[in-house]
Amino acid sequence: MTLPDADEVRRAVGAVSDPELRRPIGELDMVREISVSDGVARVAIALTIVGCPAADRISSDVRSAAASVPGVTDVVLEVGVMSPHERQALTERLRGGRSREMPFGPGSLTRVIAVTSGKGGVGKSTVTANLAVALAARGLAVGLIDADVHGFSIPGQLGLVDADGSVPQPTRIDDLMLPPVAHGVKVISIGMFLRRSAGQEPLGAVAWRGPMLHRTVQQFLTDVYFGDLDVLLLDMPPGTGDVAISVGQLLPNADVLVVTTPQTAASDVAVRSGLVARQTGQRVIGVIENMSAMTLPDGSTLELFGSGGGHAVAEALSEPESLVRLLASVPLSPILRQDADAGLPAVLAHPDDPAARAIEAVATMLAGEPRGLSGRALPFRPR
Repeated sequence: MTLPDADEVRRAVGAVSDPELRRPIGELDMVREISVSDGVARVAIALTIVGCPAADRISSDVRSAAASVPGVTDVVLEVGVMSPHERQALTERLRGGRSREMPFGPGSLTRVIAVTSGKGGVGKSTVTANLAVALAARGLAVGLIDADVHGFSIPGQLGLVDADGSVPQPTRIDDLMLPPVAHGVKVISIGMFLRRSAGQEPLGAVAWRGPMLHRTVQQFLTDVYFGDLDVLLLDMPPGTGDVAISVGQLLPNADVLVVTTPQTAASDVAVRSGLVARQTGQRVIGVIENMSAMTLPDGSTLELFGSGGGHAVAEALSEPESLVRLLASVPLSPILRQDADAGLPAVLAHPDDPAARAIEAVATMLAGEPRGLSGRALPFRPR
């Protein structure tokens, strides 16, 4: 009979991943004393905070990992909590030893994409949510900031809603926030910090002006721990107001996708959002036309919102040295809307829907574009 070894148990337990931090608990210094006697493995771990939402899952995974070691017949688990000093050391380690700073500046290897529109009601948030999920399904590490502070809708569209209608709050480790994950996408939204007054009353309104809006976006970029991301998407508020200017100042390296509908009333103002982004140094990489012509059961097409708006925006934003393309025309789709209301993106629930396929095509294009490394500091040092 194989006699279990404490080091074997430690290796197995240390490989368990924290579901919020997405890193092994051994690497996070969450594993404490481990001993093995007469086949019984005694394992002690320390969670980050009291009431950690992931406590049950971590405990279950640790028990399973310890029990998987040959010769272990029983597992006795002791769960504690990190001390303030240990939490401080953890947050410093997660930040890579850097002080409290925004990690998505010009030197970042993360591709930042702000999704904008000239006016509301064009389906910008629906497109952004589906695009984020489609990118994550391709194996990319994706973060999503719901920067539409006054009209936030991303949590609901991604199913981040509890049974009582409230949105789960991020876990806090001191001044660090761990964003909830939905369909492989790490998400933060102001809706996660609001509560219903009673029963089924709607979430409170956000009546903030410039300085508060700027501070909120800055805090999302600085204090939310996204880890190493391939892509960070921002669902921008419509128009060219305070948040657009703040994001331009904070993320001048961001790429911009402009969403419009086909009619002139939307496309004319969509051009302005692209122009403002360009004035702050951001690069407009393309236009997505939403609610374009849909094919009816008899094979005919219905252009409910007209046609040509996406091409017009792309042409207006193009420059001799920088061509802006119409990346997709997403047809009007009841399924896209129904799935958004149900909290399950159409790219997962109905991937064969024409609207889902159009968004998938954009995701494929973005995922296939290499990130430019020119002028960026790589995380290596010569010996």
